[in-house]
This record gives sequence, C-alpha cells and structure tokens, in this order.
Amino acid sequence: MEYNRCGKSGLLLPQISLGLWHNFGSVDNFENGENIVKEAFDKGITHFDLANNYGPIPGSAETNFGKILKNNFQGNLRDEMVIATKAGYKMWDGPYGEWGSRKYLVTSLNQSLKRMNLYYVDIFYSHRYDPNTPLEETMNALDYAVRSGKALYAGISNYPAEQTKQATEILQQLGTPCLIHQEKYSMFVRTCEESLLDVLEDKGVGCIAFSPLAQGLLTDKYLKGIPENSRAFNPNGHLQLDEVSDAKVLKIVDLNEIAKNRNQSLAQMALAWLLKDNRITSVLIGASSIGQLNNNIDSLQNLAFTPDELNEIEQILK
Repeated sequence: MEYNRCGKSGLLLPQISLGLWHNFGSVDNFENGENIVKEAFDKGITHFDLANNYGPIPGSAETNFGKILKNNFQGNLRDEMVIATKAGYKMWDGPYGEWGSRKYLVTSLNQSLKRMNLYYVDIFYSHRYDPNTPLEETMNALDYAVRSGKALYAGISNYPAEQTKQATEILQQLGTPCLIHQEKYSMFVRTCEESLLDVLEDKGVGCIAFSPLAQGLLTDKYLKGIPENSRAFNPNGHLQLDEVSDAKVLKIVDLNEIAKNRNQSLAQMALAWLLKDNRITSVLIGASSIGQLNNNIDSLQNLAFTPDELNEIEQILK
C-alpha cells in the first residue's frame, strides 16, 4: 500500500480506503464486518469512512465500528487510523435531523462520537450542499468541529464545483482549510471531470472517489445478465434495474476484455483507472467479504495504462 498526500495538507491517505456504507449495519453479520476491518488494516488500509446514517438502521454502522475498535484497536492503534464521519442526509425525523445547519451538524457529530466511543474523528464532512442554509453557517459548523477538538480536519462531500470553490474560500478565511472532497466518480459517472477536479487542484484540496465500481456495475457480476443476489435485483437497493441497460452491459463486456488483457478483473481495472489521476488522493471501496476486499487491493499491482488502453477505454465509454 502506498499513501498519497491529501491536497496540500500534511495528511497521507492510503490509495484505497474502506467505506462502511454497506455490510456493517445492524442487519449484517458483525463478525464478518469485524474480520473485513481487521484484514483491511493489516493490508495497509488506515482510512475508514462512515456517516451518521450508515446502517441500516441509521447509526448502526458507527455503533458496530465502535465495537470493532474496542475489540481490536485499543491504545496507540487508534492513532494509526484515519476515521471519518459525515452529516447531511436524513438521520432522524423532525426539523433538525438533516441538511446543513449548525444545529444539525454539531448535534450529529456529538452523536457519532458517542456511538463510536471516540473523543474525536479525524475528518468530519458536510455530507451534501444545503441550498437553504447559508454556506457560511455550514462552514462555521465545520470550523467549530475542528477548533473544539472533536475533529482534526474538515471535509465536504457531494458539493457542486461552484459551491466547493466558495466553501473552501470560507474555510480558508476561518483558518480551517478544507482537507478533502468526497465525490461519486467512476468510469460511468464522470461529472466531476467537468470542473470540480480543477477547482480542487486549484484550491489544494484532496479528492476521494466513492462508488468507484458504479454500485457493482464495473465488476463481472453483470456480464451475463442480472443475478438474483445483485444490488440491481434488490428493489430497495441504490442500483435500479433500469440502470443495467443492454447498452451498458455491452460496455461492461468490452471493458472486461481490456481488463483481461491487463491480467486484471474489471473491478481492479476500474479502481486503477481512477488512481491514474494524481488529483485523486484515494479510492473508497466497499466490501462484503475478505476475498472481495483483497481482490480490490490487488488492483494496486498494475496501475499503469498505455495510451492505447486509455484510448480504447474512452471509445467504449462514449
């Protein structure tokens, strides 16, 4: 595992980070999640990404992660970890349970620390831009989180390019620079290439890509249709059946051929493709098993692309 500098900060993040969005909630097998976290740490993954509402039920991923920390990462091992959490999406009913008010962000951070039994998190994010709350209020809440010692760094996620520029400038004036932006980015979702990545580079902000495998589309799962155990088959999942179109499947098949010629799985190539851009600090993966985790980590064995490979990939993705 190699570690990249996050923007212009002093913090290094592993090329691959582990997200606990799925597979770590109250409905999941705790021992399996615990083993995945331990294996990830042993393989050099030091960055673990959560949010207040991860579960299901909301909050349970943080509760379970807190138990994993207590069972396995006592003492100085906590100091070898970068733990992040977020607030912005709906966490509880009522007027103060979502979006970007100071009330919600600070209250949520306090709840997250209690669930994980931590004194501080390393990164606290505003999870989404709130068009109805002054950006100054949201950024002041992040500044407070850092100045209070409850977080070491401030981050933002899912912010459009223009609001990202404004947010980073406000935080800079407050004396708490924006460390990182977390954005959905994959071969199939490339919106951030339009202007966001340029803003982050200009402002010296790191970028961590989430959903790098497009909710499993960029794997070998969908090469022969939609399996019953897939996210697309689950009506409650984030990947819907209509997203697995015939045209999309043809692209997946063609991309898989390039991956095979590189001696990689499609998932490994998709991760490597993101890491080829030096503006990407880390790629955030999920894992439902140790085998899946290690398969993703093995993408680091071949990060180089030839010009012909990149051109062929671009032609497929058009």
